[in-house]
Amino acid sequence: MPASRPMPSIGARCHELRVNDEASTWRLLYRIDPDAIVILEVFSKKTAATPQPVIDASKRRLKLYDAATKEASSGEGEEG
Repeated sequence: MPASRPMPSIGARCHELRVNDEASTWRLLYRIDPDAIVILEVFSKKTAATPQPVIDASKRRLKLYDAATKEASSGEGEEG
């Protein structure tokens, strides 16, 4: 059965889901928001530690996502 663990190094509510198949060990990094599950990265993991470039990319994607959703929600109700 897949297992998930918190990933506070990426951010609050972020987790890593571990999925093994016959050929690879897969990792899915995601964040649980009240209205969505945000998939940050999917990669084949070959070492015990999550690679730093993957962590950095995930943090960057969260910042972009948060900025876009904040902008979208602040624009609600405006008439043009």
